[in-house]
Amino acid sequence: MIYIFLSVCCSVAVSIMLKLARRYSIDVFQAITWNYSIAIILTLIFLKPQLGSLSAAPVYNYTILGILLPSLFVVIAASVRFTGIVRTDTAQRLSLVIPLLAAFFLFNEQLTTYKLIGIAVGLVAIILLLMKPKTQRRNTFTTASWLYPIVVFLGFGVIDVMFRQLALVKDVSFATSLFAIYVIAFVLSIIGLIYMVATKKTKFLWRYIGFGWMLGVANFGNILFYLLAHKAMAKSPSVVFSAMNIGVIAVGTMAGTFLFKEKTSSLNRVGIILAITAVIIIAYAQTH
Repeated sequence: MIYIFLSVCCSVAVSIMLKLARRYSIDVFQAITWNYSIAIILTLIFLKPQLGSLSAAPVYNYTILGILLPSLFVVIAASVRFTGIVRTDTAQRLSLVIPLLAAFFLFNEQLTTYKLIGIAVGLVAIILLLMKPKTQRRNTFTTASWLYPIVVFLGFGVIDVMFRQLALVKDVSFATSLFAIYVIAFVLSIIGLIYMVATKKTKFLWRYIGFGWMLGVANFGNILFYLLAHKAMAKSPSVVFSAMNIGVIAVGTMAGTFLFKEKTSSLNRVGIILAITAVIIIAYAQTH
């Protein structure tokens, strides 16, 4: 279980750093860009991708993911800023209902009763999470308050579906695919950064690189420890799945509430409980 705990901590650490970015005047886009540079190095060291197999790789899928990942990272940063860690992390974890819907509508897989219940509970949880506390509704309720968590929810769902499709490509390992996607994301982000610096929309600062590397270590750690958890508990994948998602929701809620004094209404708290319930139901459905 130590790997699950470390993966949860790394996942929530990413949200905490994005929350602190504005306080320390960090250019989030630059930090996200440099995050991929360290992720590439760590992938080479720890996951050892087989670069020779890239000739059989689905380049089109890699390119789409290389665009989606940094783009969604920017949205996550905005969501953490405007709606908080609690709602953002919960929306991210509830995105697991998207692959289930995609399996039914796109790949003709059967939806069991438990999966349907899990999806329904998850969607209700999202609705409740998007409701702002009464004390904030009058003055601070904006489009950003509900739009960013929805984009996080949908974006992570789409990325999950695409990664599951990549898993079907037997000639290329997950580590190799991840490495290629990180390289594409980094190259595209660097091009964007060069343009922004050249047009004086931002300034290059070394501390942005340092912050980005810390972000990248946490981001990669989340993936590495999650993979190690699955390896250590190979006979209990549903336990890893549910513990990881519930852990992020629970720790994210504590971090948002106690570290950043994020306010949640009674309906928000019901939404968090329903989110955890949805994860448990879907995890159960995967094995029955």
